[in-house]
Amino acid sequence: MDSQAIQQMEQACQLPPVVVGALMPDAHVGYGLPIGGVLATEGVVIPYAVGMDIACRMKLSVLDLPVADIRGRENCLIKVLEKATRFGLGAEFKPAQEHPVMEEDWSVSPVTLRCRDKARFQVGTSGSGNHFVEFGELTLARDALGLKAGVYAALLSHSGSRGTGGQVATHYSKLALKLHPELPRELGQLAWLDLDSDAGLEYWLAMELMGRYAAANHELIHRDVVRLLGVSIVAGVENHHNFAWREKHFDHDLIVHRKGATPAGLGMVGIIPGSMATPGYVVCGRGVEASLNSAAHGAGRRMSRTATRKKFNWAEGRRFLAEHDVTLISAGLDEVPMGYKDIESVMAAQVDLVEIIARFDPKLVKMAPDGHPAED
Repeated sequence: MDSQAIQQMEQACQLPPVVVGALMPDAHVGYGLPIGGVLATEGVVIPYAVGMDIACRMKLSVLDLPVADIRGRENCLIKVLEKATRFGLGAEFKPAQEHPVMEEDWSVSPVTLRCRDKARFQVGTSGSGNHFVEFGELTLARDALGLKAGVYAALLSHSGSRGTGGQVATHYSKLALKLHPELPRELGQLAWLDLDSDAGLEYWLAMELMGRYAAANHELIHRDVVRLLGVSIVAGVENHHNFAWREKHFDHDLIVHRKGATPAGLGMVGIIPGSMATPGYVVCGRGVEASLNSAAHGAGRRMSRTATRKKFNWAEGRRFLAEHDVTLISAGLDEVPMGYKDIESVMAAQVDLVEIIARFDPKLVKMAPDGHPAED
């Protein structure tokens, strides 16, 4: 594991309101807190410990689509993906799509109120960076998810709260820093807001709204894919991995921040993706207190985006994709699988945290085209 990520977590645990922290096996350096970091506080919330992409999440839908159609109707499925969502920084739908989340109270924060119109046009979009929508094969070794053991066609998506979530994170992170000028420079990004303050309550309500908004994005994408294909959803799983929850641990009522970490309480079902050409896994949490009921949120980056671009080229990337029978519709070079850790090693490192239920192998992958700045 990256020694800098460990150092970041050690520094974070020195903060006065922090009770305990945990680092997941996919961890790598992030802003303030490592990606793959879990931090539990008492009475406060830390915007940067939630992350810039509030409520970034996964959603998997098992379809009553013949597995053979993934290749047999490949061109059709590609067109469906391109019609069902939009990728890239600032991506939006015009006219805007409708969803009940847009009729909620967006005045919980001046930021969400100001960004409501922007959010309306972005609902149902996927953004950039490591966000994706893909068709693949889901393999169940035994009966699970209400399905018989076997191989199924499935749709997997990864995205969050888009531009509005980023605005919420930026605004309240800056506000928290102003409230805590005593923090040394290396800890400034982990400034906190008291939950009994107006600012803390505003952030909390805005974060929860962004959670529902991110879920709406996925819901619309999956709804439109099945509608365009004329199929239905027979099973599904979804979860946040950039969020804060009120939970009880070690006999304390805590605020558990998971920044790039999957909730893995006892019996909780979640999704841990790999990369554009490596497997992802549907898992069931084992409820391990030492990890704060958490697990990895993916393979985790082996190197930075800049380093990946310098080290690899598309010829190498295409060879890797061909070897794994993956058709890539679009993506940035910094998302090639070689820039990520080995997902099998990550899963092996957390057998005590989660049980594998199913394996998802991506086949048709759509991400933001090369050249779009990352939002993840």
